[in-house]
Amino acid sequence: MHLGVNIDHIATLRQARLTTYPCPIQAAKDCLEAGADGITAHLREDRRHIQDKDMENLAAMAQAGELHLNMEMAATDEMVAIACKLKPQAVCLVPESREELTTEGGLDVAGHIERMIDVVARLNDAGCAVSMFIDPDKAQIDASKNIQAAVIELHTGHYANFNGDKQLSELKSIQEAARYADKIGLIVHAGHGLTLDNTKPMVDIKEIMGLNIGHAIVADAVFVGLKQATADFKTLMKR
Repeated sequence: MHLGVNIDHIATLRQARLTTYPCPIQAAKDCLEAGADGITAHLREDRRHIQDKDMENLAAMAQAGELHLNMEMAATDEMVAIACKLKPQAVCLVPESREELTTEGGLDVAGHIERMIDVVARLNDAGCAVSMFIDPDKAQIDASKNIQAAVIELHTGHYANFNGDKQLSELKSIQEAARYADKIGLIVHAGHGLTLDNTKPMVDIKEIMGLNIGHAIVADAVFVGLKQATADFKTLMKR
């Protein structure tokens, strides 16, 4: 199972003091050495963590064949232009609000079809595999297929935050969404809010090919180190 490590919160620590450390690029190298299959980084409009130079450096490594880069971004003209210039192997379109602490839900692809068709076409032309970060909802899956996205990433944040029957119900929705998306020819990833304690049910969904995990790995790294935190997830994700 593909593990993409999101290094945003390495940059969050750096930006808290506006220093030059910890370095997200070094973090990416350490995660890859520990078994990560790719690196995810979100260049936000407000630049609260990852900066343009970080993304340029990661893209240079990707172009050199040193890593698989997944650039998370809002579907704005600015971000599309940056992605088309840097040409990461993958781009994941996510909703974004300046007031949010973190991404709060999936992108409404179905409600913005014309805009998404244009954005996805431009990114596809640049050679980027496009993923839509969506809730486990059939209408959003169908819309993602219709706009020519190759991949969906199912939002697992609600699953991660729920307990008991509500969590089991959300897990069932994710299972059904993954099966349906796979059936219609989409590649299925998942992520958001996953920890060592709640990731195993995602691993058991055979249609999900990869997980993107960031906050939990960086948080665990405080206690066990970044390489060990990455390796722990990679071990859990072996099928």
